[in-house]
Amino acid sequence: MRSVMKIGELAKHTGTSTRMLRYYESQGLLRSERGPNGYRCFQDSDIERARTIASLIRSGLPTRLIHVLLTAQDRPDDWTEACDQEFAALLRAELNALDDKIACLTRSRTAVSAYLERAAD
Repeated sequence: MRSVMKIGELAKHTGTSTRMLRYYESQGLLRSERGPNGYRCFQDSDIERARTIASLIRSGLPTRLIHVLLTAQDRPDDWTEACDQEFAALLRAELNALDDKIACLTRSRTAVSAYLERAAD
């Protein structure tokens, strides 16, 4: 039997704010149905999906890539070779962007570390 919950309940189960859940929905990452009262209704399966989305966002993946990933997960039969190539190109671009961020953070970490060493002397 499927349990139906409102957005506040989903937020409690996932540790995600209702604002973020609405954002996920606006980006097409999460779907809800509207009850007769107009409230969003979510299923139990949305708990894990929302947690996955939040985790991917925290790891730095943009919502456009998360959308592609979730679509592939939801409809594996619609996943074609063209989609694989397109997705691989998006992932390559994202990997390059992450490498650039890591390099920038490494430089910042080195500068902060050097400052602390000078300050300690």
